[in-house]
Amino acid sequence: MVCQKVVVNEVSGWLRVFDDGTVDRTWTGPPQVEFMTEPVPPHDDFIDGVATRDVFVNKNLRLRIYLPETNPEDESKLPIILHLHGGGFCISQADWYMYYHMYTRLARSAKAICVSVYLRLAPEHRLPAPVNDGFSALLWLRSLAKGESYEPWLINHGDFNRVFLIGDSSGGNLVHEVAARAGKADLSPLRLAGGIPIHPGFVRAVRSRSELEQPESPMLTIDMVDKFLSLALPVGSTKDHPITCPMGYGAPDLDSLKLPPFLLCIAERDMIIDTEMEYYEAMKKARKEVELLISPGMSHSFYLNKIAVDMDPQTAAQTEGLISGIIEFVNKH
Repeated sequence: MVCQKVVVNEVSGWLRVFDDGTVDRTWTGPPQVEFMTEPVPPHDDFIDGVATRDVFVNKNLRLRIYLPETNPEDESKLPIILHLHGGGFCISQADWYMYYHMYTRLARSAKAICVSVYLRLAPEHRLPAPVNDGFSALLWLRSLAKGESYEPWLINHGDFNRVFLIGDSSGGNLVHEVAARAGKADLSPLRLAGGIPIHPGFVRAVRSRSELEQPESPMLTIDMVDKFLSLALPVGSTKDHPITCPMGYGAPDLDSLKLPPFLLCIAERDMIIDTEMEYYEAMKKARKEVELLISPGMSHSFYLNKIAVDMDPQTAAQTEGLISGIIEFVNKH
């Protein structure tokens, strides 16, 4: 007799958890958007000005590197942007098309090397596993800077004095956490020059006004927030956990953290804009160096929606504005 597996938890379209503990992340939503979740193979040759390579550092750490094409006569080194992907800590991979189209564009436009981490996912690997992965990637960059490891693209072209963290949605939470850890470590000769949380998933156990009043978007719904975090947070924790609420009572005082300059990117119609702004105000009160970039009329992670970027002139313009703001921040630091 064959026992049928039973779904015990489901996030519509994205994820199903079965009673035997296995997880199925096969996309089951609208087929016309499935392409955004499909992996893009790495390519050492330059396509549209960018080459990509996957690197296995150890059994737990895999990275995708985006190298922009440069003039062979230009010997100047390129800033390094370490990317921590979103997905509520439960879904997505660094090689998904939605990240590929964004981070090849950023690498090309910013003339920067992007290094994207394949983060371990919950519920198999609950928090703080992806924080550990992000920090391990930063330590690997330090080992390259010290000459203890070797990766030719980064050694030959990367400026280890200008390393930035960037993260989408839940990856924005990881930017804060990894930067806070970095502030307690000796990263020399590497310098962490800045952090760029984009639409970070900062929330509280009590729903904010914007969660109740702002419209849901394809990239973020109340159901996604609740279910992903129930699967990702340490067992017994609430959304007031320091990783999801770094400005809350349970988190280390922001005053006590040694953080690099931050560019906090927010979308005006993001469902969680209230708690994102609460984080911004808390950072300012703690006298941290933080700039704010607001995308008018946009919703959560709008720039990753390739269909909207291609079809809607406002989304295209705001995506361009977001990328320009990131480039300006990187060039300044």
